[in-house]
Amino acid sequence: MVKTREKFASRLGFILISAACSIGLGDVWRFPYITGQYGGGIFVLIYLICIFALGLPIMTMELAVGRASQKSIATSFNVMQRKGQKWHLMGYAGVVGNYLLMMFYTTIAGWMLAYFYKFMIGQFNGLNTQQVGQVFANLTANPVEMTVWMVITTVFCFGVCSLGLQEGVEKVTKVMMVLLLAIIVALSVKSLTLPNAGEGLSFYLLPDFHRMQENGIWETIFAAMSQAFFTLSLGVGSMAIFGSYIGKERTLFGESVHIAALDTAVSLVAGLIIFPACFAFGVDPGEGPGLVFVTLPNIFNSMGGGRVWGALFFIFMTFAAYSTVIAVFENIIAFGMDLWGWSRKKASVINMFLMIILSLPCILGFNVLSWLHPLGEGTIILDLEDFILSYNLLPLGSLIYLLFCVTRYGWGFDNYLKEVNTGQGLKLPRAVKGYFQWVLPVIILIVLIQGYINFFS
Repeated sequence: MVKTREKFASRLGFILISAACSIGLGDVWRFPYITGQYGGGIFVLIYLICIFALGLPIMTMELAVGRASQKSIATSFNVMQRKGQKWHLMGYAGVVGNYLLMMFYTTIAGWMLAYFYKFMIGQFNGLNTQQVGQVFANLTANPVEMTVWMVITTVFCFGVCSLGLQEGVEKVTKVMMVLLLAIIVALSVKSLTLPNAGEGLSFYLLPDFHRMQENGIWETIFAAMSQAFFTLSLGVGSMAIFGSYIGKERTLFGESVHIAALDTAVSLVAGLIIFPACFAFGVDPGEGPGLVFVTLPNIFNSMGGGRVWGALFFIFMTFAAYSTVIAVFENIIAFGMDLWGWSRKKASVINMFLMIILSLPCILGFNVLSWLHPLGEGTIILDLEDFILSYNLLPLGSLIYLLFCVTRYGWGFDNYLKEVNTGQGLKLPRAVKGYFQWVLPVIILIVLIQGYINFFS
């Protein structure tokens, strides 16, 4: 007897979980920072164009391959390729990419939960700026503490997935996403009412052509392209799995628009939290972990009721991180189910232990193995893992999905278009065929090559 594939209980569940896969740390600190750096409102406009012109097409392709094959990336190309073709090799790269992402993302998600706990117990009360910075330094220097938070994250998220698609993944992610959206709105309202918030808002959203020219027009466009490309987590099939869990009632183009809109809205609102707060307390909105783990805790410390607002911010960050982890863990569990016919429980338990072991190098790279500089002086194991994924597997995977869907050597444009436009909702026009076949591959290659140039220069 052929086992029927699990399905989402509702359309809302599909949209929220698919958006949850792409909403994460990059939306909260990276998007607001580069928006401010590259010209505010003008960068936002370029970014929105890039989301529509670059991110949306690849998302529809991942979802279409998933829905047509009813499989994860591990076996979807095997089902759809013609005899003698080698598209299935992409499946191996996709499996590696999902594991690689979680090898460092579980650590970062653990940091979010750790900081929520630290704010809840009042650990930051009475600390000066230097002492707040030392809290993060102490956390990363302690492999045992980081491992505890990583293990809690891994066990909880695999536990959710083990309960099933509808009863576990969909129910829990729905709750987390609704709470996430409510908290981010509350935080943005609070931030906008701080003194001098208007200055931060101006810095963030008003077009500043001088700032754009300082960085260079091409650099600005490339920053928008790469942010649009990477924020949606495309290229390793982490979105395709959700396509395999939905029916044919709605068009995939219309659903992709909703998913991308939700992800972009969270990015934009995150800026409404961070920039007014930074300007209200006279701090420079620095890039990377320093902003989230040093600058913002100092701001919360300076606010009335800062302990509550700090805890709220980091539970929001935890929900953002955990929703991504659960979505990608669902993909990882599907590998075992599709490749070897494992039960969901068996795939969850085996991968839980495997993921804990695979996450240790990233943790140890901050302390015990900090002498290891895999990509040159000043780099750590996390940088290597991120480089392999973000600069290689994601753009190459996206290019392979694109070529598979729009060339006659793969699935073919007509088959892809029919799958994308099946159901009610927004339809993708046939007129995009030339753009998809000749322009989009060049754009992805530019993102790949320019990423290498920027990284190594």
